[in-house]
Amino acid sequence: MTHALRTTRRSFLKSTAVALTAPAWLPNLTVAAPSEVVRHASFGASGMAGADLSSIASHPKVKLVCVAEVDLARAEDLKKRFPETRVYQDWRVMLDKEQKNLDSVNVSTPDHMHAAMAMSAMQLGLHVYGQKPLTHDVYESRQLAQYATAKKLVTQMGIQIHSHSAYRSAVDLVHSGAIGKVQSVHSWSSKKWGDEGTRPDRTDKVPESLNWDLWLGIASERPFIGGDYYHPGNWRKRLDFGTGTFGDMGCHIFDPVYAAVGLTAPLTIRSTGPKPNAFNWANNAVVHFTFPQTPYTIGPIVPVTWYDGDARPPQEVVTQYLGKNPLPDQGSLIIGEKGALLIPHVAAPVLLPEKTFEGYQRKPFEDQNHWHQFVEAVRGNGTTSTPFSYSGPLTESVLLGGVATHFPDQKLEWDAELLKFKNSADATRLIRRTYRKGWEINGLS
Repeated sequence: MTHALRTTRRSFLKSTAVALTAPAWLPNLTVAAPSEVVRHASFGASGMAGADLSSIASHPKVKLVCVAEVDLARAEDLKKRFPETRVYQDWRVMLDKEQKNLDSVNVSTPDHMHAAMAMSAMQLGLHVYGQKPLTHDVYESRQLAQYATAKKLVTQMGIQIHSHSAYRSAVDLVHSGAIGKVQSVHSWSSKKWGDEGTRPDRTDKVPESLNWDLWLGIASERPFIGGDYYHPGNWRKRLDFGTGTFGDMGCHIFDPVYAAVGLTAPLTIRSTGPKPNAFNWANNAVVHFTFPQTPYTIGPIVPVTWYDGDARPPQEVVTQYLGKNPLPDQGSLIIGEKGALLIPHVAAPVLLPEKTFEGYQRKPFEDQNHWHQFVEAVRGNGTTSTPFSYSGPLTESVLLGGVATHFPDQKLEWDAELLKFKNSADATRLIRRTYRKGWEINGLS
């Protein structure tokens, strides 16, 4: 590390420390007043980041000022599309140099860096569009949600189907009582972001375009393994960097369930699927939640079950409502007193049995632009639909499911207020990780 980078990093950490430790009664002078044009930066230049920044920059009142990308080869296409946009390899340097030129950012990187980047940006008064899952760990989600609310920052999580007419219709159907009070929920995804193998015992050459230390970020040091083992895609399978299938798709698929049923924090979580190994998430998870009763449910608890990979809801449940028709590859089945609601990912919700609801009049919904909604909120026009105050608790529930997979067949009792399990100190230790020395972030580590 050069002397210049050490100095920049020191000044960056100092500025974020001041932002976090300022007395609560002081006005938040760091928050950028929205201008006619929103000046935006992206954490990441390709993949999901490329999609997010492109969607945000498609708003006519957005200027893409700069981008941070640890693999400069993945920024080549961006340079062609946005030739005036400045590219940094170190996101801390970008924030240090560009903070006065920015109003907002999107965080669209591997999961383990979401919290560090989002919190650092918010501590500089920047509004944040953060990819799902909001964070890698439960504690981080709680901290981001609380900070964003306290500082009155505009935030939005990248569960863009929340703004789609299909998911909005699903929520309305439950709220309007179409299926009566909710009795139980089944949600699933056919994706397999797990790996039964162990970590290869080798060290490969790091590509010249990639800064491996920056890619690791808050995670502990380890050798680079090529062949797409980590970068650019398979990090989702690795415990330290991704959150498995549940973390990847759970925030999407749980979203309409969470909103429609009015769920809060779970009471208990129990995994009956396979356990992760020392390095990787497992496939074929089955995680059973109980949530407290809501205005839309019946009984003292609400059972909600997640399945992924090859796992699916019990066949008798499927047959009862779908007959011989197969389930979609991904989606949810909300079972109520009067029938059930099938919510495919992504398609129009289906009331079941279909004969029972033939001719049922639905309220019409139009698709909304999730990214432009964020931009307009930053400009002072309206609000976002998935602020961290909503998406933080949603992410917490999803991540708690991941924690439970480490303890098969144990019913873990969750204390949401204290962020701990009442009956497992071992599980509680997985709620919060230790950041690598030198990568500490105020409010997170």
